[in-house]
Amino acid sequence: MGNNAINRPKKHVMVRIVVCTLILLVGWVGMKGLASLKQPPAEAKSEEQAIKVETLTAKPRDYPVVITGYGQARVVTEVALAPEISGKAIHVHPNLKTGQVIPAGEILFRIDPADYEAGLREAKAGVSQWQNTVARLKKQLTIDTQRLKTLQRSAQLAKTEFDRVQRLYDVDRVGTRSGVDQAERGYNSALDQADQMEQAVSLYPLQIKEAESSLVSAKARLAVAAANLSRATVKAPFDARIKMVALETGQFVSPGQHVLTLADDSLLEIQVPLDSRDARKWLQFKAPSGDSAPTAWFAGLQPVVCTIRWTEDKNGSRWTGTLHRIVKFDQQTRTLTVAVRISGEAAGNGGSSPLPLVEGMFCQVDIPGQTMKQVVRLPRQAVSFENKAYLATAENRLKTVDVAVARIEGEHVYVSQGIGTGDRVIVTRLIDPLENSLLDFVDTADKESTS
Repeated sequence: MGNNAINRPKKHVMVRIVVCTLILLVGWVGMKGLASLKQPPAEAKSEEQAIKVETLTAKPRDYPVVITGYGQARVVTEVALAPEISGKAIHVHPNLKTGQVIPAGEILFRIDPADYEAGLREAKAGVSQWQNTVARLKKQLTIDTQRLKTLQRSAQLAKTEFDRVQRLYDVDRVGTRSGVDQAERGYNSALDQADQMEQAVSLYPLQIKEAESSLVSAKARLAVAAANLSRATVKAPFDARIKMVALETGQFVSPGQHVLTLADDSLLEIQVPLDSRDARKWLQFKAPSGDSAPTAWFAGLQPVVCTIRWTEDKNGSRWTGTLHRIVKFDQQTRTLTVAVRISGEAAGNGGSSPLPLVEGMFCQVDIPGQTMKQVVRLPRQAVSFENKAYLATAENRLKTVDVAVARIEGEHVYVSQGIGTGDRVIVTRLIDPLENSLLDFVDTADKESTS
């Protein structure tokens, strides 16, 4: 009994071992069977993937440069008007309102002229008084000059009589001492009158000069009085658009008080800052002549015709102006500011748009520049930021070349070196393509770079 109990667990262990071995054997056989059913994969064929691109055939030619800038239209002439005299405004133009245009010569306002009319009359009276004084002195000079001759002759006769009486008394003992004394007094009296008249005549030229100087001064006061009276009436100096009004009827104004701002819309100007490198390379200047002296400023700028567009309506309004001058060079921004002028007549003719070009509009200005010689025009994306372009070789492979960019203008780039006539330039935007990649051309017709 004891041996049977010991042998029973041993039999169970052996059974388990046999069963596990059979299971493993069956699994191995099944795996082999399944593996024998598996088909080997088909061999993959390695084919190169082509890049789909568009190309242009390079054809160098000459292209005119257009320099584009932006600026605000402003009037050339703007006047801050202030009265030159003080007084009460008794009349103001009925259309003296902001935005109204008052024709040249019309009265803008009038200051009470009563005081200035009285001052003018007083100045006229002063001139007349001194004119009479000068005339009187000149006439008196003529009369006294004639009297002087008479008095001098009388003095000579009195001296002759005195000498005769004294000789008769001293030599011939004829007459009396009182007779001699009386003759001497008569001579002295006549001589004194002649001397006084001579002195008076000699002073007349000085008196006349003093009177003439006073007459000049009086005429000057008359001119000032007349000018002040004329300043009481203020007229429009040109066809004036009112920009600012600070004046009402009955208001007292003083000299220098800013009451009006007038704008002359007959001539507008747009100051356009340009990149100094663009200006240096492409602005058109006249060749210096031997007659003109050299100057340390921009001289000989060609007055080319410019195209002006309002930035709010680039496809509608269009005006033409003239490049007038170079205004300044800004050392901080490295920009060169040019002035483009447009007449009021041209500003009113904007093509299909009914709106005129007016002060305050922000405009795009296209300035014709010099001509680029024998360059290739390409779309902007055809040249990378590192100035590299991609060509298609005869074997339809990609080739990278370095190019020299003459100018970037809008959506186009102009290449002066690195691309030859007939080269097929890839214009599709590529990002770091592999050199010698196979190409597949989308546009089989191929375009030319001049299109």
